[in-house]
Order: sequence, then C-alpha cells, then structure tokens
Amino acid sequence: MRWISLGAGAALVALAFAAATRVSDTREGLIAEVITLLGGLAGVALLIYALTVRRESHAPTRTASRSDLPGERGGANPPPRARRDIILGACGIVLALVLLGGLGFSGGGLWLGLGFALLLPMIAGSVYLCVRFLRATP
Repeated sequence: MRWISLGAGAALVALAFAAATRVSDTREGLIAEVITLLGGLAGVALLIYALTVRRESHAPTRTASRSDLPGERGGANPPPRARRDIILGACGIVLALVLLGGLGFSGGGLWLGLGFALLLPMIAGSVYLCVRFLRATP
C-alpha cells in the first residue's frame, strides 16, 4: 500500500504541475486551476502518508503475559524509539525556522506573526515527535 500511495502521490503532483501550464483567464483555465489545486493537495497528502506510514510487522503475534498487562505486577511497556520520529520532528522544526526567517527578513514582523500562526500546527507536531522520541525506551 505504501508504494501505491507513493506512486499515486507523485503522479498527482506531476498532474498538478502539468495543469498549471494551462491556467489562464478563461473557463478552461479556471478548471485547470481547480485541477492543479486539488491534484496537488491530494498528491502531497498521499506522499506524506507514504513516507510516514509504519510498516506492518509480519512476525507472529504472541499472547500477552501477566507482566505485560497493566495492573498490580505489570505495567504498560512504552513503545521502542523510532529514529523516524526524531528525524521528521527535527526536519519540521528546521523547515519552520527557515520559512519564518524568510518571512521575517523579507516581509517584516507582521508577516512573521502571520506565518507563525499558520505554521503553529506544524511546529507543535514536530515538537511532539521529538518529545515522543525522547520519552520512548531506548
């Protein structure tokens, strides 16, 4: 499923770029613009899914022992660290800093504030990934 999503996302992004060459002030141009926006949105969403989805484990499942169950003797075992969490989190934070730096340098404080408001969900998600990596068991 991961490779299908990756291929479909790349194809939709390519379709969006191809449709962008036909955008003009006509009815066909407006249709091409809608195809560009929706194709690009769907393509980027599929690419993000394909690059961040966890691989399925084909290992045989085992039954939970008494020590694995939450309760008096056992506790919930936190998941092991995933290197992908820290890489995606750090890249997201660096990208946000670069984008905010560019907005602050070229547009001033007002654009910097607007950009920060728009990038706040991305920054929060990136910080969450970094904290999740640090709290997980080694």
